[in-house]
Amino acid sequence: MSHRDAPSPSGRRRHNRPIIDESVNFPVNQATTQSSLFSRLSCIGRLIAVLIWAFWAGCLQALFIRLPGPAKIRLPRVFWYTIGRILGLQFRVIGTPAGGIRTARDVQNGERPIVYVANHCSWLDIIAVGGVLHTVFVAKGEVGTWPLIGTISRLGRTIFVSRNRQNTGKELHDMADRLWDGDDIVLFPEGTSSDGSRVLPFLSSFFAVAKPGRLEQAGMPKPPPVLIQPVSIVYDRLEGLPVGRSRRSVFSWYGDMDLTPHIWSFGQWRSMRATVLLHPPLNPEDFKSRKELANATFKAVRDGAAQLRQGLVPDGQN
Repeated sequence: MSHRDAPSPSGRRRHNRPIIDESVNFPVNQATTQSSLFSRLSCIGRLIAVLIWAFWAGCLQALFIRLPGPAKIRLPRVFWYTIGRILGLQFRVIGTPAGGIRTARDVQNGERPIVYVANHCSWLDIIAVGGVLHTVFVAKGEVGTWPLIGTISRLGRTIFVSRNRQNTGKELHDMADRLWDGDDIVLFPEGTSSDGSRVLPFLSSFFAVAKPGRLEQAGMPKPPPVLIQPVSIVYDRLEGLPVGRSRRSVFSWYGDMDLTPHIWSFGQWRSMRATVLLHPPLNPEDFKSRKELANATFKAVRDGAAQLRQGLVPDGQN
């Protein structure tokens, strides 16, 4: 066992097991059984609390999105932060968000909306980013059809996109409209989630709203000037101990993994931590091409994530 990894408890699958309190003087089988039962009951309680909170927050947001003012922007951050805390997820923020809450008039007067660009390894990334930033997510279209999650996404004013190139113009139009309205947006330009041990190369097409090409400019209104802020997300604590390679599967959701079993296993751990590292913003105008901008953003996110995994980044803003 590496000293940099959470210890391996007894009685459950290797990478999705809650810690057993070895200080309790039970025989091994009894301790394992009671710990496993407690973990499952705790998970059920957390999931019920999530559903109750989602219902009441959803009712409020359904009202707020019909009213003027920033409440519809502020509530999603409170919502995701609270979801994280219910699940036992702590947040550590290093760096300063370049964005904030602004109006359409602010954008017209020259304020630049922010496009946050982050790595992606899990459904937890939505909670980690949403809990610390005032932002609108860009998600694949099928998310909008998922029970409960789709409803939450729509109430959070998510922009849904598809892989159909025929819809690209409309989707860029929607993003440009949100930016002109004063919203910040977040992109996960890997195009899929990873196993958490590396950052996959960024697809330059995701940066079209920040640096549109001739084809996009011909088919959509010109978006306002924006800044790109790279964001590195790493889950670096589990039960208070550093997370090594063998424990990243507790957090990572990728490939053909089923969502429900992953949530069930994750919910049986007591405490976790997500570190969100906010890098200095990049000005798209400083780059000759969209690909160059994508590569510079990728390097910042990749290097930051690697440093976080190695424990080389000191605490900053919390």
